[in-house]
Amino acid sequence: MTDQAVDTGGVQLSGHAATEGHFLGRTRELKELCADIERAGLDTLSGKKAPRARVLLIAGRPGSGRTALAEEFVRQVAERYRDGVLRVRLGEPDGTPVPVERAARELLAALGRPVPPGAGEEDLSATLRAALAERRVLLLLDDAAGADQVDALLPDTPECLVVAVSAGPLTGISDVRPCTLGGLDTKSALDLLTRHTGSVRITVDPRSAEGLVEACQGHPAALILAGGWLAARPKSAVADLAKQLHAEGGDGSPLSRIFRLVHATLPSAAARILRLLSLAPAGLVDPHTASALAGCSIGAARTTLDDFVALGLLRTVAAPLPQYEVPGCLQPLLRTAAETHERPAELQLARARMLERTVRLLQSCRAITETDNPQAREKLQGMPRALRFATPRAAADWLRARRPALLASARLAVADGELDTLARRLMSQLVRAMVAHFGTQGAAPDLYGIHQLVLDVAERRDLPREKAAALLNLADVDARTGRTAEALVRYRAALDAGREANDPYATGRAMESVGGAHLELADYDRAADWFGRALAQRQARDERADAARLYGRIATAHTYAGRYGEAQRGWRAAAAGHRKNGDVAAAARALSELARVQEYAGRPEESLRTCQEAVEWAGRADDTRLQAALQLRLADTLEHLDDPAAARLHRAAAERILEESPPDRDPEPEHGANACEIRSTPAEG
Repeated sequence: MTDQAVDTGGVQLSGHAATEGHFLGRTRELKELCADIERAGLDTLSGKKAPRARVLLIAGRPGSGRTALAEEFVRQVAERYRDGVLRVRLGEPDGTPVPVERAARELLAALGRPVPPGAGEEDLSATLRAALAERRVLLLLDDAAGADQVDALLPDTPECLVVAVSAGPLTGISDVRPCTLGGLDTKSALDLLTRHTGSVRITVDPRSAEGLVEACQGHPAALILAGGWLAARPKSAVADLAKQLHAEGGDGSPLSRIFRLVHATLPSAAARILRLLSLAPAGLVDPHTASALAGCSIGAARTTLDDFVALGLLRTVAAPLPQYEVPGCLQPLLRTAAETHERPAELQLARARMLERTVRLLQSCRAITETDNPQAREKLQGMPRALRFATPRAAADWLRARRPALLASARLAVADGELDTLARRLMSQLVRAMVAHFGTQGAAPDLYGIHQLVLDVAERRDLPREKAAALLNLADVDARTGRTAEALVRYRAALDAGREANDPYATGRAMESVGGAHLELADYDRAADWFGRALAQRQARDERADAARLYGRIATAHTYAGRYGEAQRGWRAAAAGHRKNGDVAAAARALSELARVQEYAGRPEESLRTCQEAVEWAGRADDTRLQAALQLRLADTLEHLDDPAAARLHRAAAERILEESPPDRDPEPEHGANACEIRSTPAEG
């Protein structure tokens, strides 16, 4: 989600949303678009109220100024929509359509609506429509590949307006009002050139200037490149450029001809950097990316990128740190130039350098948060100064600003198929950095997609250990978001992968998680059985802490099933195990649960004694919240035993404890720590 235009607008000189005074021409188109808002639709003419938002389509080739026109139109009418403007891009730089699921997530995030990680396209579309049902919003859908994308995001309310930008018609959506763009009129095109070159060279040779506009066919992106070329050569006349364009011949579009000319006149080092920018993920570039791609210094890369902005080859992105965007209309031209001038091995090497630099930056981004870890501090100090962040805040700002590019890097690395080792390292460090700065819950929507990518690589490379970890992570998120049946399938698959890898950790956790899924599905017999299998494995490996915890999970399943005798035996075993391990707090909690089950079983006297014992253990553990809860349980038990006076004393004690104790932070959900693991060989971690 971004406020900057994402298509090189021939009437827009920067990458920011169009602002008054920076927009040229398109007066007729703007008037027609404004009139289309008020014009009656087909449904209204037939006597029906329009059930959905009106769609205005701005159609044109990339670089025709379609996004700039959309942004200017949005600026002019935005005040009519009290709930603001939402923007989302529906096309990748290489022309691949953005999945509706991802676009809906971005829009819901902009609305401040929480989105369950892993939710499907239909659920997200429905959630988005529900969120927009009572709002009056202007929705800008940029670079739409087809009607299906737009239709899935279309609000079910006529109070909203959708402005779609696309290369062609949106067949299938009723009552779309199209506005098709051609070239700029001559006056606007000359004004655009003047902004780059100054007025003198245009006014002294107006015929050549008009000839240049004609050679560019009024195409805004071509005119921007022409203006940039002239601005970089103040001694060159407009006629010189017009002659060179004519000498290029009629092959290709005006944009491709002027691009070839600009590329040919760049210094060789700069031309190579420009070509390699075709590899930049999501078309987003920063000095580190350009430096790694070209194998040059960061300072040289920054200078070259700023030169490209002046030439119209890049535009700046509003961000806390220097960042640039490759115009979508130039992406295919950059790819063609790279394939023509660079060997495939060189392109692969450049891509590998970029991924390796990204991995190291992510390592630094995470290490700056581990100030209490001597190994992390030592590793951070061993990195080059250019790769270190001054503060955790600076690292978080970088991570947030580069998030779209980092996620795109992971997707591209996995799709490449030849850099799987780097891809795995990249995803591992990306997950750890995001968890370190945003927390497991805050990063969960992105983590879900990353774990799916890890699973793709693990299956392609036949890596059962990584496959098991990815399946466990995905299943944990499914379980937390209520998709228990789906989680159960993935836990079983993780168990199979863990056994294939002979990984006792993955096997044990998968068995326990299968039991947890059955417990959530109220299949208590299977839950107890799977917990028992996990317990047997822990005992065989002498993992006493986990064994004690599993006794408690078995007891929980028996409690839900109403088998109180077996549940009591389980909680006693759990309490005994925790005592032997020296875990005082866990022992207190196990005794607390035992007292609860004894009360369920109709044994209030035993429950009272056990609860008093639990209070003692909770006191040793200094667990004030548990002490208060146990005091309340004692009060309930005493009331059942017809001793209201003693019950009041215990309730008062509980209130006093709660008043004196500080509020607890909400704990992470179960398996929260595991939701960020990507297991790999030591060399890759």
